[in-house]
Amino acid sequence: MLNQPTLEKLHALRLVGMAEAFRAQAEQPDLTQLSFEERFALLVDQQWTWKQNRALARRLAHARLRHRASVEDIDFRSPRGLDRALVRALAQDSSWVRQHQNLFLIGPTGIGKSFLACALAEKACRDGFTAWYTRAAQLFRDLALARADGSVRRLFTRLAKVEVLLVDDWAMAPLADVERRDFLEICEDRYQMRSTILTSQLPVAQWHAQIGDPTLADSILDRLVHHAHRIEMQGESMRKKRGKEQ
Repeated sequence: MLNQPTLEKLHALRLVGMAEAFRAQAEQPDLTQLSFEERFALLVDQQWTWKQNRALARRLAHARLRHRASVEDIDFRSPRGLDRALVRALAQDSSWVRQHQNLFLIGPTGIGKSFLACALAEKACRDGFTAWYTRAAQLFRDLALARADGSVRRLFTRLAKVEVLLVDDWAMAPLADVERRDFLEICEDRYQMRSTILTSQLPVAQWHAQIGDPTLADSILDRLVHHAHRIEMQGESMRKKRGKEQ
């Protein structure tokens, strides 16, 4: 049989999906009833699927999302004030990312903001976009360390390129001068080019005070707010609710 040399060549060409489909075809005698074109199309489809799955796995690994969440798992039954129509529209094909729009998720602790944000970022990854998760405090620590070792410009470049930047726990504490200047640079690099998701316990109206410097606050919010969807959540903490049920 010439199957083994063919399989080895397919692997050498990194056509792993096609090799797997070729092996499967050899084990299914009924496929001999198909035409050459039909069998070849099955091989190509398997290779395409394998390549797409590999690319998605890389995007999800790079995203480092805090929660293993998906839009199919979003709980609309709990009374949290979720706008079902808006969430479904955002999740449909991630067109908000394609249009470089931002997303704010506002609400008290434990209400599920991070889960929902990760679910929408995960859907964006499935739709072919790159994403990256960080908490605001960690982001500023990473920037400080990068500035200390001389790699801060590379980090700014990475942040500018990622298509969905998810910053969790935004505006939890007043920003220091270097933090607000760094965040302004991030916003400037991403303005009308990329999408940003921010989760916060504070309403947008209080972000200006948390940023601190009025001029920098105006500049940051001007680049964030005008092309943003807002999801405002309320109600009892989901963590507390699950604890009671358990």
